[in-house]
Amino acid sequence: MAAGRAPSSPEGLFSLTGRTALVTGARTGIGRAIALGLAAAGADLVLHGRDDDLGEVEAEVRRTGRRVSRWVLDLSEPGRIPEAAARLDPVDVLVNNAGIIHRAPAAEHRYADFRRVLDVDLDAVWLLSQAVGARMLERGSGKIIMIASMLSFQGGINVPGYTAAKHAVAGLTRALACEWAARGVQVNAIAPGYIATANTERLRADPVREAEIAGRIPAGRWGEPDDLVGAAVFLASRASDYVNGHVLAVDGGWLAR
Repeated sequence: MAAGRAPSSPEGLFSLTGRTALVTGARTGIGRAIALGLAAAGADLVLHGRDDDLGEVEAEVRRTGRRVSRWVLDLSEPGRIPEAAARLDPVDVLVNNAGIIHRAPAAEHRYADFRRVLDVDLDAVWLLSQAVGARMLERGSGKIIMIASMLSFQGGINVPGYTAAKHAVAGLTRALACEWAARGVQVNAIAPGYIATANTERLRADPVREAEIAGRIPAGRWGEPDDLVGAAVFLASRASDYVNGHVLAVDGGWLAR
């Protein structure tokens, strides 16, 4: 705390009242949980989806009393992002959550599938961060939260494109933080552990692989999307104003094993 500054209350540190957050991939899973968590903390929301099917989560946000709008864009065409992002109202918090995965052994992994994953999980993240971040820099404040992965640290099995993208997201988080921290923009990442979402459905349906994964998690269970909300609110709020370039693992202890 700077000399002479009065301590902030916990409520004030974590309040997002008056801020607008854009969450990509907000319809289901991690994105939906984070969007609703940010709204509960006081943020107004811009909900991104590939298709205009965000009505249910939009209604949930409205029930919190927050303002909400939709931003529909196919991130598998990342070249469209700069022009589309330029039409957005100012965003105080960007959560780069949207992502896809393709599973196939590396020796059989088609380049088209590898490239498609990188388009969404890396190129779109970079271009949206650049477009939204530039306006944050003009204002001298903002928060960018990347959704990394355990595969930002490890190799994984049968997911070379996803692993390459998530390693790069961790690096991009640090690179942007090095340039933007002194200008009032905090860039950090959350690395979820094994979370019960559509992306992990095939793993959870495989009794052998599911047992291997669950047996290694010190917490003794798979995570749920709501387990990530606290970390997202922290990184979106004033409480994290001196946190820059950090990849925060929310993994039930997976990396400690």
